[in-house]
Amino acid sequence: MLYSPKAKITLVLTALIYLAVIMTLIVTTFYPAPVTGVSVALMLSVKLIPLLLFVIPVFRGHNRGYIWLSFVVIFYFTQAVVTAWLSEGNLGPMLLAVLTFALFTVAMVHLKVNRA
Repeated sequence: MLYSPKAKITLVLTALIYLAVIMTLIVTTFYPAPVTGVSVALMLSVKLIPLLLFVIPVFRGHNRGYIWLSFVVIFYFTQAVVTAWLSEGNLGPMLLAVLTFALFTVAMVHLKVNRA
């Protein structure tokens, strides 16, 4: 439920960044090359299922879902930063780190703007 006009803007921004994070996770699974000896379906499910649990709260703007999404996004951010550091600034992990930081930040702004 949206309580202010600004909440609609943060809802749209959060949804767009959320989709960008999911697309980045999918692309980095296949590019530059998939890991050999591991099922691609298994890799995608491990990467995406925790985020896909929040599809409904993200697109409806539920505050409690945004709170839990923020907890989950912290793990993605940590993994992206460590991978970016170890790969010496590879584009995929760097982009994922920036997007997860943006998702966390916009979700927190949405929670601030969308108070009852």
